[in-house]
Amino acid sequence: MVAVVDSSANSNIGGQLNSGVNESNLLSGNGTISRNNSGCGYVSSTTKAMAYEPPVSCTTFNILAPIYKRVDQKNQSLRESNFRAVWLSRNQKILNWLLHERSSIICLQEFWVDNEELVHMYQQRLGDAGYVTFQLARTNNRGDGLLTAVLKDHFTILNYRELLFNDCGDRVAQLLHVQLAFPFSQNQEGDAQQEFLLVNTHLLFPHDSCLSVARLHQVYKILQHVEQYQRENKLNNASILLCGDWNGSKRGQVYKFLRSQGFVSSYDIAHQYTDSDADSHRWVSHRNHRGNICGVDFILLCNPNKSRKPLKKSWAEAVFGIIKCQLQKASLNENNAFVFLKPGDHGNFLTYSAFCEALRQVKLIGLPYGLTSEETKELWMQADINGNGVVEYEEFKRRVWNSGCAELREENCSERTRDSENVTEEEAIGFNVKNAVLFPREAEKGMWPENYSLSDHARLTVVFSPVRMQCSQRGTSL
Repeated sequence: MVAVVDSSANSNIGGQLNSGVNESNLLSGNGTISRNNSGCGYVSSTTKAMAYEPPVSCTTFNILAPIYKRVDQKNQSLRESNFRAVWLSRNQKILNWLLHERSSIICLQEFWVDNEELVHMYQQRLGDAGYVTFQLARTNNRGDGLLTAVLKDHFTILNYRELLFNDCGDRVAQLLHVQLAFPFSQNQEGDAQQEFLLVNTHLLFPHDSCLSVARLHQVYKILQHVEQYQRENKLNNASILLCGDWNGSKRGQVYKFLRSQGFVSSYDIAHQYTDSDADSHRWVSHRNHRGNICGVDFILLCNPNKSRKPLKKSWAEAVFGIIKCQLQKASLNENNAFVFLKPGDHGNFLTYSAFCEALRQVKLIGLPYGLTSEETKELWMQADINGNGVVEYEEFKRRVWNSGCAELREENCSERTRDSENVTEEEAIGFNVKNAVLFPREAEKGMWPENYSLSDHARLTVVFSPVRMQCSQRGTSL
């Protein structure tokens, strides 16, 4: 269950967006991106480039809370929080960089909410620079949390909600319903205002592979709430930005799950990288406490013209992917995995009780952060394709072993309209990815500089431009 705190923020946070921000000093080139050969470009044939509109920039940065930053390798319990001058100096430098870059939106993770001096410093300096800030502590007094800052002259904040997962990692998320403060250029239908949803979060670290389900739960809860909020507020044509430290790479089930829901990695789009293994290590954004470097920080974009699988179906596919991964770690292939799952001398099928026992053995149920009984039954229903109460080998192969959260392509709405009279075409406003950078810049080459000390994460900044696009609205048949 997700606890939601709803805070109406419809205030006089408006005005004209100043196009003279500092992105041009930090982002080389004209920021334009076109469709690449694999079709991953984010301006499709169904979108229309607009006359110049001021860009929207977004920065996500895990700033490494002083309560977690180790300062002595020989004494792991000694943390930076014990040395005021040190953590104060580091965070002043972080703020200097953020204010120099001056992104329209700033999403911070591991913000030290329990320290009043640090909180006041961020609120005052960001406030003086024209930002409105929202902070959210993790549950159970963990000490850190999230901070989202939005330039008041760029946006109107229509609503703000806090999502409390109340899970084993005490994780939380922030949801902002945002409207650009300037209208689009005049067109045949007049000026239009762009609204979008912004999420800032920090997922659980995978200390154990068994926590994969817990991490998937966290993202599932976010998307469930976003979907509900869109439905309640009739925002089907609004773009979604998911920002934060996902504590997982492009090769994990969480990322694949999000891809199946129409999200793309803005950084990869800007650099025309694909989801192939060859491109999975081109950039990094984190050196963890084990010394490993990996890319875990994302600004994920879902435009309204992206098709999306039913959420529950995508979630089931992602869980099946985790099950397969756990079975492979036990050195089981497709054939002997099925033998492992099914009961002893029974026929060539899998029973529900055997399925539950197998999930228990691979530590996906029977733990506080594992699958619930309701979720296990839902998976079983998805696996039992013909509904005869057992899962045969072909069903196992199709649903479990070969299941995957496949990427969905952009749909051509005009083609779909010809197929059904219940589908109508509407114009929506989405985002085009113009450019994206990581700092330190070595991270863009898959390396981590030893002299970088601001955090154990790189700072990711993406520049977007508004773009008109066609998307479909499916009518209800009587």
